[in-house]
Amino acid sequence: MTSMNPANQLDELGKRTLRKVRNRLMPLIVLLYFIAYLDRNNVGFAKLTMSEDIGLSASAYGLGAGIFFLGYALLEIPSNGGMYKFGARKWIARILISWGIFATAMALVNGETTFYIVRFLLGAAEAGFFPAILFYLTLWFPAAQRVTVLGIFILAQPISNALGAPVSGLLLQMDGIMGLQGWQWLYIIEGIPAILLGILTPFLMTDRPSHAHFLADDEREWLTKTMDEELAHKQKGQPHHFLAGLKDPRTIAYSALYFGLVCGIYGLGLWMPTIVAALGKFTTTQVGFIVAIPYTIAAVFVYFWGRRSDRTGNRVLHASLSMVMAAVGLLAAGFLVQVNAVLALTALTLAAMGIYSAIAPFLAMPSTALVGAAAAAGLAMVNSLGNLGGFVAPYAVGLFNDATGDNRSGLVFLSACLGITAIATYLYARKRPEGHVKPGTRATVGEEAVAADEFDIKN
Repeated sequence: MTSMNPANQLDELGKRTLRKVRNRLMPLIVLLYFIAYLDRNNVGFAKLTMSEDIGLSASAYGLGAGIFFLGYALLEIPSNGGMYKFGARKWIARILISWGIFATAMALVNGETTFYIVRFLLGAAEAGFFPAILFYLTLWFPAAQRVTVLGIFILAQPISNALGAPVSGLLLQMDGIMGLQGWQWLYIIEGIPAILLGILTPFLMTDRPSHAHFLADDEREWLTKTMDEELAHKQKGQPHHFLAGLKDPRTIAYSALYFGLVCGIYGLGLWMPTIVAALGKFTTTQVGFIVAIPYTIAAVFVYFWGRRSDRTGNRVLHASLSMVMAAVGLLAAGFLVQVNAVLALTALTLAAMGIYSAIAPFLAMPSTALVGAAAAAGLAMVNSLGNLGGFVAPYAVGLFNDATGDNRSGLVFLSACLGITAIATYLYARKRPEGHVKPGTRATVGEEAVAADEFDIKN
């Protein structure tokens, strides 16, 4: 019997370990982000009947939908400080419970002012969730695998829209039950799961590989050693205190680029039900099932694109091409929305594929650029400033819609945002090491090409 050499033994051990980690952690993480994305975007469906009930114009809706991101941006960095102090597992549970409370409180809005206030508070409550999850993933997965894993996490966005759309459409049919409107039931039923998961999360998540009792001893030892070696390699010669991440020029640059990408994400997501409703005389239930089509196709493509990004190691090209695809889709939809419903929906599908497939390779770049507490602060700032695009884009689309009476100008605006961001991302990041990871370093130890973004966090 031929003996296996040590390198192959390590490789097999690594594959087995990471497979166990993925199977244990990713279903819960995807579920948590699924609920987060559902609660921040269900306002797009609620608008179909809520606007008339409480008297919202298109621009007022756009402002209220986007004001979520002002609260989110203002509290993002302080929230990440709390995550750094208390640990991701406990902080994620706190975030889930608080945002679940405000998500259900959306059922109480009765006019523009209360709509703005509760949306702002919902954003403030959810602040810090996304970077906390990013941090958590860096504790468990080597850098060379991270875009694939992040791509699985990002799948929650299109899947949430794909599954949430028909459910939201059906919930709008609950008018009159216990004296509540359908849109109120939508907020209540879709908000409660966040509270329940927040209570369960401390019991379902494991802080670190060294605490992973679901791994065998050799697997736990391999993963702990792998992540420690990546962190030690990355920390050499780099400042990694909290303020260093806020002052780093790369943080500002990636924040600006992420702003452009987020304009496309939420400009499309928060207005998609309205755009689809304008394609024909559909019931809210039919709108829900139609909206699910682009997101279902996008979810499949996100997984394929993330794996391809990991295989080639070229993050910047994959992120830029995805944004170009999205820009083309939105531009085409803008000119087809009043011409042919099927072609317009095809263009919107292309846009959704491009937008969601850009997220994982893009976020892999700033997360690789910094280390330690600097990475915690830097990612928080990128996410915080970038998500202001979630305020600007929905409001701008609402203003365009009120001014022109149709959806075309808003879609062209979103297309321009993504097209400019695609070019700027490619020009800025193409020669930077964080835009490229050497392929073939998956699950290896001590590779010079592996760029770890581990955070040094106290638990």
